[in-house]
Amino acid sequence: MEEEKKAEIIKPQSNLKRSLWEFFKFTIIAVLIVVPIRLWVAQPFIVSGQSMEPNFENGQYLIIDEFSYHFREPQRGEVVVFRYPNDPSKFFIKRIIGLPGEKIEIRGNDLYIFNEQFPGGVLLEEGYLENSVYTGNLISTLDSNEYFVLGDNRPQSSDSRIWGSLKENLIIGRAWIRLWPFNKFFINF
Repeated sequence: MEEEKKAEIIKPQSNLKRSLWEFFKFTIIAVLIVVPIRLWVAQPFIVSGQSMEPNFENGQYLIIDEFSYHFREPQRGEVVVFRYPNDPSKFFIKRIIGLPGEKIEIRGNDLYIFNEQFPGGVLLEEGYLENSVYTGNLISTLDSNEYFVLGDNRPQSSDSRIWGSLKENLIIGRAWIRLWPFNKFFINF
């Protein structure tokens, strides 16, 4: 009978050790999977402000794809999150309008792109906007590592019209998934 009591006392300790070991293994595996994904593949972002309305609104929760741009260049029309050039501790969200090497010209309410394909310029049609309001005149020529970005809500946006072109190394990634609010969920392939 005394041997049975010892077995009962020893058994909970070995279960506790086994449980702690399993928890430790699970934690290590989770960290090894989650940390690289969070650092190099995708990260969360909450939209702050009105500069991207009506397409992206204040408080919306996004997942940013950081992986794609390791294999391809950012494209015109993509919405990107980047470090603000004048204060890299802040993050902005804007739409890519001009690509490296292009010239952007704003004439009143029209935006023209000049590049190898359209040396005489082409009017940019922006179907994602409710109203394209630029008001004013601006010419910007981009270097080989620069982008011209604008907010979708042009009157309420601090963007390349104000602080200049965006260097490629400041781009974090593109808006990939909108998780919140659920009624505006989308995945951008």
